[in-house]
Amino acid sequence: MIDSEALERIKKAVESNKGQRVKLKANRGRRKSYIKEGIIDDTYGNIFTVRVDIDTKAVQTLSYTYSDVLTSTVELVVCSSNERICAG
Repeated sequence: MIDSEALERIKKAVESNKGQRVKLKANRGRRKSYIKEGIIDDTYGNIFTVRVDIDTKAVQTLSYTYSDVLTSTVELVVCSSNERICAG
């Protein structure tokens, strides 16, 4: 059962850090994970986007759900304050 209050806390935390640089660790299963650094670009009803610079000319936009953060599939750490965005 997904805790709707926890999802709402995560959503508010992500919205309050919109435009901030974050370090993101995503677990893709079977020992496949990646760590990237980017900026929280925008927030929507069920997802948020992170803009990642690949090199000086290329930008990648990644999207994740708030439940990805709740289930620790995605971990977000705000670079300026070293604060982890989580349900608790």
